[in-house]
Amino acid sequence: MFFFFVCCRRYCCCCCAAGSWPKSERCSTQGSPDHVSWYRVMNQRMEEDDYGEGFIAESHPLRPTHLNVPLRESRAPSISSSVTDMDVPIYTRDTTIPLSGKLGFNPHLAFAIGAAAIGSAFQHGFNTGVVNAPEAVMKSWMTDIEKSRDNVTDPDAATQKSYEDHATMLWAVAVSVFCAGGMFGGCMIGWAADRFGRKGSLLINNALVVLAVIFEAIAKPTASWELFIVGRLFIGINSGLNAGLTPMYLSEISPLNLRGAVGTVYQLVITISILVAQVLGMSKLMGTAELWPYLFSLTIIPAVVQLVTLPFCPESPKYLLLSRGKDMDAQRSLTWLRGTIEVHEEMEEMRIEHETMKLTPKVTLKELFLNPSLRIPIFIAIMMMLAQQFSGINAIMFYSTSIFEMANLRGEKAQNATIGVGVVNVLMTFVSMILVEKAGRKTLLLIGFLGMTIVTTLLAICLIFSDYEACSIMAVVLVIVYIILFASGPGSIPWFLVSELFNQSARPTASSVAIAINWTANFFVGIGFPPVKAIMDSYVFFVFAGLQCFFTLFIWFKVPETRNKSIEEISSMFRQRTYQ
Repeated sequence: MFFFFVCCRRYCCCCCAAGSWPKSERCSTQGSPDHVSWYRVMNQRMEEDDYGEGFIAESHPLRPTHLNVPLRESRAPSISSSVTDMDVPIYTRDTTIPLSGKLGFNPHLAFAIGAAAIGSAFQHGFNTGVVNAPEAVMKSWMTDIEKSRDNVTDPDAATQKSYEDHATMLWAVAVSVFCAGGMFGGCMIGWAADRFGRKGSLLINNALVVLAVIFEAIAKPTASWELFIVGRLFIGINSGLNAGLTPMYLSEISPLNLRGAVGTVYQLVITISILVAQVLGMSKLMGTAELWPYLFSLTIIPAVVQLVTLPFCPESPKYLLLSRGKDMDAQRSLTWLRGTIEVHEEMEEMRIEHETMKLTPKVTLKELFLNPSLRIPIFIAIMMMLAQQFSGINAIMFYSTSIFEMANLRGEKAQNATIGVGVVNVLMTFVSMILVEKAGRKTLLLIGFLGMTIVTTLLAICLIFSDYEACSIMAVVLVIVYIILFASGPGSIPWFLVSELFNQSARPTASSVAIAINWTANFFVGIGFPPVKAIMDSYVFFVFAGLQCFFTLFIWFKVPETRNKSIEEISSMFRQRTYQ
């Protein structure tokens, strides 16, 4: 009542000064006004003349919404923590200013997502898939280099076989060093994210792309496979950093209701770039002895795109406020990303998280495993990264051509089938962007892993009996179904789930651990699958089926649903689990 009285009195005095009220109704600017008669006049004008409309003009610049004050006869009890009979009701936020988190997609946010994801995820996916098609050409080049260094022009069969075996070993090193670089880059995510920021780290990281392209491009003219391997190492470090920095940035700039869909963009770009690498790497295009240096040098294009576009985007508002304490910069960043000045609620949530962080020490690697409330989410994050890699997806993507050849598809038909798998992967990852905010993270993970368990088991059986035409055809179908299941959730969710499980103080360190584990698992799958396949043949897929079954049970019992939950709500879940 008092607040309403003061506001109306100020309005009254302003009107009096302007001469807009009759003299009989004007209040005196000297001394104390007659409050009773003045309030009676105000109340009469509100009920008779304004018909319940508030005294904020529609044209007023500070009027964000239409304020509707009910008439005295129809007023219901107000909602308040301490007063239940206020004259002016307190409206819920849904009836006034819409939530900034519900503003959704806008051109500014789309531009920031594209600038961050295209220039980083492309390096990860392209350099994963580019080694598949030109493998024979690269091995032949390495063999020729070794023979040239030994001055051997016409070796006998035994010597030629030894050179080819050595080239096979060198090619395995060139493929696996990419994963080794990813492991090293993953370990630096936390330091880089805190030291240079999310946006700053992504921009600086492109220097590694330039170095990689230089080494890979000059490897053939200088006849040095060593330079090619060094280039693969640099691009691996770049991809390892991108795998943590980009999902972190995307998660922190996205509204709550779009966090999962935006996080899926990273995996979507990976699948697109893998498909591009597979198509361009075909022998009909760039997978030739003359053009392969240009094929590997194409990674400079998305780096240039990011260097041109990302500077126009703001730094993560959460990083600016929670890590640097720059409130105004964070608000400007959030205003740009949301396309509106109505970001007060999101800013208030971040300020509360900032105040909470002041009371807790900075999370170290040791604290991450010793603190019970952090140990549970880091264990879940690690298991999800292991689940993604040990599901067998890289065994299928790295050696998809060989799998189709085992199913009696030879030569060009096997390459075409591999490209078909890449197309399905892209389409289903796009579908998962929609499903992840409707079905939820846990549901998609369960469907994906349970389905892959069944499909992988059937795939192993079909490959064992691939001499039968029906089984070979069924094997191709099962590989496609497997890709559909993987892309629907297990392929994309683990990347951004890490950012959802931790608050700002623990997120960089947790991302470093999780991404390093992911690349380590990737490395061991790439190195271990060929010898295990040579020993077990098609039975090796029973091993993957067993692992998928285990991860399905783990998700069912341990992984929480994070859809539409704030960081504080998720942290509270883990605190409750700790004390149960």
